[in-house]
Amino acid sequence: MEHDTKTMFKAAEIQIIYRNKVPVHERPKITSSNEAYKVLRATWDENRIELIEQFKIMLLNRGNRVIGISEISTGGIDGCTADPRIVYGTALKAGACGMILVHNHPSGNLDPSQADIDLTRKLSGAGKFLDIQVLDHLVINRHRYHSFADEGMMP
Repeated sequence: MEHDTKTMFKAAEIQIIYRNKVPVHERPKITSSNEAYKVLRATWDENRIELIEQFKIMLLNRGNRVIGISEISTGGIDGCTADPRIVYGTALKAGACGMILVHNHPSGNLDPSQADIDLTRKLSGAGKFLDIQVLDHLVINRHRYHSFADEGMMP
């Protein structure tokens, strides 16, 4: 009995598509942690920043212009998980050359936890392998931020 090859092997077709409708010259250029914080705060849901923890990435092109901001995960009151495969899948799809990690602490405490430090090391290491530089990790609240880069904490 002969089998049609098309019906014997079924697999999903994977296609990568990316479109940015904002012209490059109109995208914010990030030259400091304060500029990154301002852009991120303008996009953060005010009703959630003091309620639940969220982890996002700001993706940048070679000239440090913002390609976009992507929410990676939403957790509970005191934590959320950032899957490196989702982080880098998103960065690769957008053609990012750099990124800034960011998450909020609903408590308002800006001190990074050991888990925050470990995640920064892990994601920075993966970025070196993929030639996507992790420039900073911001811990934010409604009024202020903590920058790993400014504090010399980037691996």
